[in-house]
Amino acid sequence: MSKLFPKSANKLPLQIVIYLFVLGGIATAGVSYYMTPSYTRIGYAPTQPVPFSHALHAGQLGLDCRYCHVGVDKGPASTIPTAQTCMNCHNQVKLDSPLLAVVRESYETGDPVPWVKVHQVPDYVYFNHSAHITRGVSCVECHGRVDQMDTVTHAKSLSMSFCLDCHRNPEAAVRPLDKVTDLAWEHPEGKAGQLRDGAKFVHDWNVKPPQSCSGCHR
Repeated sequence: MSKLFPKSANKLPLQIVIYLFVLGGIATAGVSYYMTPSYTRIGYAPTQPVPFSHALHAGQLGLDCRYCHVGVDKGPASTIPTAQTCMNCHNQVKLDSPLLAVVRESYETGDPVPWVKVHQVPDYVYFNHSAHITRGVSCVECHGRVDQMDTVTHAKSLSMSFCLDCHRNPEAAVRPLDKVTDLAWEHPEGKAGQLRDGAKFVHDWNVKPPQSCSGCHR
């Protein structure tokens, strides 16, 4: 057999093992890097059954987020607006627009508008909207400048590291309660003023974001 195979062939099994190990490491690193929420979520903008423009309603017209997302400041979930909410205005405005056919049908039949959910944390994550909103965390911190979006786009990763960055430094995110739904608001004194006032809010409102696993995984 020694005459059929060169002596270097003895190293072949070890070389194959090393090659597979390196290849597996590269594949694992690639999946870990590119399958994170920053790549799989950011930019997601599904087509909705009704072309609702947040830039028009929340931006130009100045509708408060809580008008459509009723109870978002009082409970854990951000509710999806019903056809009744839409028709409160559209029984007078653009009543016959073909773009609102789905809304009118929902209003008449009672079947919900089949909105496509854009932001959704995994089932193993507990998130309470009201706990954040009532402590000065604006919608913009997690959802971006929705008031500038014609089509709502997933702007932030909402990954575990994203949440922990805020939990570790809440003073950088909290703002006056009357500015929570004002997505364009910025502290008049810039970052230094934000951190100063944010630290005061954290103290006065007893803001203590959990950093342990049980805080979000229950």
